[in-house]
Amino acid sequence: MSVLQFIRALFLLIIAFPLTIVISTLALMDITIFRKDVEKAHFFPRAWGRIICSIVGVKVNIEGLENIRQEDTYIFAANHASQFDIFAFQGYFPHSFRWIAKKELFNIPVFGRAMRKVGYISIDRSKGRQALKSLEEAARQISSGKSVLIFPEGTRTPDGKMADFKAGAILLAIKAGVPVVPLAFINSYNILPKGKLLANSGTVTIRIGSPIATDHYQSKDKQALTRELQQKVQLLHDK
Repeated sequence: MSVLQFIRALFLLIIAFPLTIVISTLALMDITIFRKDVEKAHFFPRAWGRIICSIVGVKVNIEGLENIRQEDTYIFAANHASQFDIFAFQGYFPHSFRWIAKKELFNIPVFGRAMRKVGYISIDRSKGRQALKSLEEAARQISSGKSVLIFPEGTRTPDGKMADFKAGAILLAIKAGVPVVPLAFINSYNILPKGKLLANSGTVTIRIGSPIATDHYQSKDKQALTRELQQKVQLLHDK
């Protein structure tokens, strides 16, 4: 890493949290005081993603946009190689979407309230009836027109290789009944591997596959859909 890149990466490390709070505050003000339009308020998280990428010199390419339609609702399912999957997708992906986040994040002052206001979806990761109820509610919100991105691996890869997809995330797609779109993040692992603090510059490619219809699947079919989806994401990644 060059001296200049070290300075840029260190600056991002210092500014990331206060930047997030500032952007969250601006989004809240826009929704509650000024334009009061949820869709327009997504300008702020989009700017957040682009600012973070720009600070460390990360460019983003999108491939396969012809496979999806802007007016349709999808669950995008992708490999999870780096924190920059989130920054790149948030900043540059042109399709309207919401994040699914664990319920604890919604308790963070300012940040959590902003997430709730812009329509992000809360998931209870505990076991039992409450988790199932949370899953059903998330599926209902998605089927009502909120596209989302999920990472079926459950966490970032520690070594750059794709881990097995978990069926629980795919169950959400089946319950929502909307098409699931395989999506691959390419080269983001080299930008910021898990366990590292300082990001490299480079280019992240987001490659979009063809939607997979889920309306003919049932809960008992989740393993089959999980395997099919993982194969398609792997093919996109290795293309």
